[in-house]
Amino acid sequence: MFATYLIGLREGLEATLVVSILVAFLVKSQRRDRLPQVWAGVALAVVLSVLFGWLIEYTSTSLLARSEDRELFEAITSVAAVVFVTWMIFWMRKAARTIAGELRGKLTEALAVGSLAVAGMAFLAVIREGLETALIFYSAAQGAAGDSGPLLALVGGIVTAIVLGVLLYASALRINLSKFFTWTGALLILVAAGILKYGVHDFQEAGVLPGLGDLAFDITGVLDPTTWYAALLAGMFNVTPAPTVLETIAWIGYAVPVLVLFLRPTRRTPAPGATTAKPSAPVPAAASPSTTTVTERGADTGTEAEAEAASAPQRA
Repeated sequence: MFATYLIGLREGLEATLVVSILVAFLVKSQRRDRLPQVWAGVALAVVLSVLFGWLIEYTSTSLLARSEDRELFEAITSVAAVVFVTWMIFWMRKAARTIAGELRGKLTEALAVGSLAVAGMAFLAVIREGLETALIFYSAAQGAAGDSGPLLALVGGIVTAIVLGVLLYASALRINLSKFFTWTGALLILVAAGILKYGVHDFQEAGVLPGLGDLAFDITGVLDPTTWYAALLAGMFNVTPAPTVLETIAWIGYAVPVLVLFLRPTRRTPAPGATTAKPSAPVPAAASPSTTTVTERGADTGTEAEAEAASAPQRA
């Protein structure tokens, strides 16, 4: 359940920060009359995301009659979820420094067009996170049919993200978002490795890949599947005591190189047109990006919380 909670927390906070940036910009720009359009776009994105999640589940449980077809469908969705997770964490690391400015620019253009454009802007800003959440949640919760625990954990993660976002917007909370996105990104990579391992197992059960009976090792005597810690490892990262050779290769082959690439230090390139600061110019302590909040002032200065994520790998 921790894996699905982490998914809800990470994706939910990203969406909440995006909405906070849009709302803060409208409030600062004295355009509160456009806030209903923003919330309408957000609500539509949430509804469609829930419908998408329901459609995936309905397809797997009702439209596919043969077990082989269901296994193949689950395998394909698992691979798709891994692709989305990988793209999301690396995109966030690269684009977070400029996303606030880009959102403000797009919203300015939308304001000039009209109400529908504002609602569409908010919708597009949130729908990506919602669709990703639905797909990743379905893949991470496979094998828990009839258990409401993963769904409750996902909702708990989203609620936690909303609370954090509201507190950040109200300047009632200051957290180091760079460290937050580093740790959650690393954990999500391990979750994605487990999802990929599960997908390979489904491909094997569907007959697409061979080696279903070829075990890489069997440590059932050491890691008893009935114990709580074995269930925790299986639920979080799909670490099982008797995986197949291909499952093990997939888990290690994904987790190791992706973690190395994600955590390696990277140079921060200056934004286009930016000038290099003079060595003698002191940096005010208040401008330090180690902790931040989302406020109306942030919409004007460009120091929104989401920009913290850009330097996450460097300060990990």
